Amino acid sequence: MEQANQLVLVTGGTRGIGRAIVEELTNVGRTVAFTWSSSSDLAEEVEQHTGGKAHGFHLDLRDRSRTKHLFDEVQARLGELSGLVNNAGVQRSELLALSSDETWDHILDVNLGGTFRMSREAIRAMIRRRAGSIVNVASLSALHAVAGQSAYAASKAGILATTRCLAREVGRFGIRINAVVPGFVETDMTSGLSEEAIAQLRASECLPDGVTTNNIAKVVEFLISDASAGITGQAIVVDAGTSA
Repeated sequence: MEQANQLVLVTGGTRGIGRAIVEELTNVGRTVAFTWSSSSDLAEEVEQHTGGKAHGFHLDLRDRSRTKHLFDEVQARLGELSGLVNNAGVQRSELLALSSDETWDHILDVNLGGTFRMSREAIRAMIRRRAGSIVNVASLSALHAVAGQSAYAASKAGILATTRCLAREVGRFGIRINAVVPGFVETDMTSGLSEEAIAQLRASECLPDGVTTNNIAKVVEFLISDASAGITGQAIVVDAGTSA
């Protein structure tokens, strides 16, 4: 019960994988702080759906000055942080030859830069406690090429590299850093894909039911919890066998 009551911060917790993670963590008794960027209504909906166990905080991952203030607010209101889930991100499909500097910079800054800034602040808090767990949500596109996703894949591959390096840096403080690597999951981020594109992305899956947001959330909860106490620096692939 002591572990269950510990505080976890989840970025991008109002929809898709992030919302499933928030709900899974509160279901097992965790107190959850989650961030939202565009819809206060959705944030209120998540708070109500979890019976007040989840608490929303506004955050634009590109705002470099906001990150530290966010951690101060969360911990002043809810207590010491024991876990961080870097889930929030953006995706835009463009052929590299047709991409602008602005598109590249935006995707890298939100996905990779946001993970860097959030992890930096979390580690500073966790080092004082000599304990903590960070889970980064990457993507199968970091491991298997998808045309039109160069910037997105680069940001997610960077997250995997950062996960490994950071695990080496902070393991001696009892802090674990891992990543979950989802395959194709139906979310708002993938809602614009055609049926043909979805069929191509799922063509190599071994399991007929594919991957759901709940599948991802349960792996994240495992990696946050003490049940994975011996695991760090790892990337757990959840892709219904696509990479088998």
